[in-house]
Amino acid sequence: MIHLEGIEKVYRTDAGEVRALDGVSLDVRAGEFIAIMGASGSGKSTMMNIIGLLDDPTAGIYELDGADVSKLDDDTRSRLRGRLFGFVFQSYNLVPRMTAVEQVELPLLYQRRSNRRAMALEALERVGLADRASHHPNQLSGGQQQRVAIARSLVVHPNVILADEPTGALDTRTSEEVMGIFEELAREQQITVVVVTHEQNIADFTNRTVRMRDGVIISDEQRARATAPASTTPVVSEVAR
Repeated sequence: MIHLEGIEKVYRTDAGEVRALDGVSLDVRAGEFIAIMGASGSGKSTMMNIIGLLDDPTAGIYELDGADVSKLDDDTRSRLRGRLFGFVFQSYNLVPRMTAVEQVELPLLYQRRSNRRAMALEALERVGLADRASHHPNQLSGGQQQRVAIARSLVVHPNVILADEPTGALDTRTSEEVMGIFEELAREQQITVVVVTHEQNIADFTNRTVRMRDGVIISDEQRARATAPASTTPVVSEVAR
């Protein structure tokens, strides 16, 4: 589903070039639950941003469902990003004045969907927060806020969830609850889940751990999973129409 080959990302500063990614190659199959690990500055978040079409590589090949991403125009990339990917971040990125259900409706508003409220409530139900739909962020715990963020990522029925340090602001018990949700999504919903983390106990929830250092992959460890990843219907060609 995701194919990276020789990906480079170079930032040019007054002090010279900063090579965030240096020839990274990676394949991620549909339905995988994968952790990308590394210290700060290892390139893991840069790679996630490129996978999620939030940034462009300086060089290399990125194929998504077999389509060369570099050949897609900006409008198609934007539609594809909204249709294919769900994003979860450490800081939750919730709007203070909006209720939980309104937060989850936001991606659907951008897509001009007509049944937003029903879909948002269904997504909140999936993460166990149906009874908190009318609550604002300041009325929710950190774990509940992160579950709202996960529901917001789920509401568009994505093929891939990209989570950047999703447990970084949470205690151990709440972190395990959040990772349990991701684990269930990968196992039962066959959603591809990519978690960026620097914590080994978080990576241990996944079925595969890719370790990075100084912009390169230094190891790629796979563990047995209970069920094989299911195939998914390609969506790049559909969005590009």
